[in-house]
Amino acid sequence: MTSHEAQQQAAPQGWQARWVAIKGAPRVVALGLLILCLFGVFSLRLWNLQFVQGGYYRERADRQRLRLVTIPAARGIIYDRNGTALVRNVPSFDVVVVPAYLPDDEDEAEVVLIRLAVLLNMPYSTAGVHGGGTEPPPGLREIMEAVPYTARYRPLVVRSEVERDMALLVAQEAMTLPGVSIQVESVRDYSYGPLVSQVLGYLLPIPEEGEEEYVAQGYDPATDRIGVASVEATYEDSLRGRKGTQLVEEDVIGRVVRLVEEQAASVPGGNVYLTLDLDLQQFVEEALWRGMTQPDVNSPRGVAIVMNPQTGEILALVSLPTYDNNIFTQGISMSDWQRLADNRHRPLLNHAISDSLPPGSVFKIVVASAALQEEVLTSRTRLSCPGRIIVPNKYYPNDPGRAQPFYCWNQSGHGSLDVVGGIAHSCDIFFYQVGGGLEETGFEGLGVDRIAHYTRLFGFGEPTGVELLAEISGIVPTSAWKRRTYGESWSTGDTYNVSIGQGYVSVTPLQMLNAVNVVANGGTLYRPRIAHHVTDAQGNVIQSFEPEIIRTLPISQENWSLIQQGMEGAVAYGTAPRARIEGLRVAGKTGTAQYCDDIALEEGTCGVGYAQPEHAWFAAFAPVEEPEISVIVFLYNGGEGSTTAVPVAHDILEYYFSRDEAASG
Repeated sequence: MTSHEAQQQAAPQGWQARWVAIKGAPRVVALGLLILCLFGVFSLRLWNLQFVQGGYYRERADRQRLRLVTIPAARGIIYDRNGTALVRNVPSFDVVVVPAYLPDDEDEAEVVLIRLAVLLNMPYSTAGVHGGGTEPPPGLREIMEAVPYTARYRPLVVRSEVERDMALLVAQEAMTLPGVSIQVESVRDYSYGPLVSQVLGYLLPIPEEGEEEYVAQGYDPATDRIGVASVEATYEDSLRGRKGTQLVEEDVIGRVVRLVEEQAASVPGGNVYLTLDLDLQQFVEEALWRGMTQPDVNSPRGVAIVMNPQTGEILALVSLPTYDNNIFTQGISMSDWQRLADNRHRPLLNHAISDSLPPGSVFKIVVASAALQEEVLTSRTRLSCPGRIIVPNKYYPNDPGRAQPFYCWNQSGHGSLDVVGGIAHSCDIFFYQVGGGLEETGFEGLGVDRIAHYTRLFGFGEPTGVELLAEISGIVPTSAWKRRTYGESWSTGDTYNVSIGQGYVSVTPLQMLNAVNVVANGGTLYRPRIAHHVTDAQGNVIQSFEPEIIRTLPISQENWSLIQQGMEGAVAYGTAPRARIEGLRVAGKTGTAQYCDDIALEEGTCGVGYAQPEHAWFAAFAPVEEPEISVIVFLYNGGEGSTTAVPVAHDILEYYFSRDEAASG
């Protein structure tokens, strides 16, 4: 047998031996199968992770490494008509913590928070601290513990508006404070504070009740503020701008490593240019304050407005008392809020548009216009003022004891007057007869319905539509209104009172000046306007506002001329001689309105048995031949308009025209 044959014979025997060995070791077989199964499971799992769910896990990894950052848009600036900035944006520093980026180890996270608390001079924890009967504010630890798990990646502001030095100190230690960063935002700085706060308004955080609506508009309730008063609110959409978004890469402690992609650039808000003249506004405030604080006046509240009667533009608007809108920028303190709330004359209220007041004799221009157009009066009609007239009681016409006397402010009477003289001398009895007639002479007046009709034509009884919030309508009374409101019938005495701007009629100072503008320009009622135009950040005009005509009153130019003559006569020889300015034709109308409001009742200065206190009014325009400006002055509890309100308007008119002369010279 050769060696090769021997090997072939031995080989089957070797395999058989190994097979016998394997058959004799079942546990080895089971182990081998188990290894094969495990290998298969791991292979399937690897396939699932890498191919089936690979996209999901790559996305999760990117989310931990990449973050979408919102880039705030700079809010637009508000300027006066000459380009002077009335508000600016200044940087504000917030200390921010992203809870997910704090160390995973609790002890290490505690070290970070304790160090941050020391830097910010705030407690790390107030748990178990009691005193003074009130719960202390939460410490840094409690703030972190209150964060929901789902919000752990959301930046949390733990201290807002910190000092710049403190912000720099925290930023310097960022390497040892993982999860802590400084967030820079811009806040409003109102350069002129109380001077224009009633016009500009202020910003506040988004209210909870309207949060969903604002979120739908792109606001972030956690950080964004919105305009809630005046121009800041009215032009919120123009001023707010449009936010941008960036995709950034961060390291393990939350620091931005690089900008991955700018998905959308932020767009600054538009700039709003007002019709307001800041220089004139400053002078008007000073003049009004001087008039209010005269020793014989001491008025706690006042309004002065200057307008262009040919366009409806507001050149100056002052309402006193006022407030500093910067206190809302930093977050108003409880003491400041209490001080404003406790002031009975409501500094936060713009009294030019939110006070409902009896206009007194300034309102006579409305009644005179209506009477002339309705031909109750002509240029030749003359009515007598004996100083007092008696109106019989319609229920007891034959009982003189029940008759009601009505007096003129000049109790000796004005004698015989035409409409020009009636306006110039502001004769009450003349207008009693024009409005309500006089039975003993057979003269028939306008009556309440026609007075109400023309009053509405002049813009009373509804908001003027100026772009300022909280404007009220005032009251245009009628017989139906009195029946609904008081359950009483209208009387001749009611018509008499309305005819001289007393009784139930009430207006705002802006409404009253807008009515004077109608006389000044010869019949056109404009919508008062505070904004002139809006530009983008590059200065391109994106929205302009042209004069808006509400209506043209159906009154002839001859009748307007008579009203203008009467108002010019008031300054030249009537009730407003203190409004005269050499070389300038000024037309005006005084008003003294009796009132009895809650404040007067509380002070015991009105009511049964008291002579009612009086508001002072004066409205004017100049020059008569081509009016450039109109002015109204209102002094709460200011007494006679001819003695207290007129000097304020005189100073404003004189300043305006002397300034123009100096500029042209």
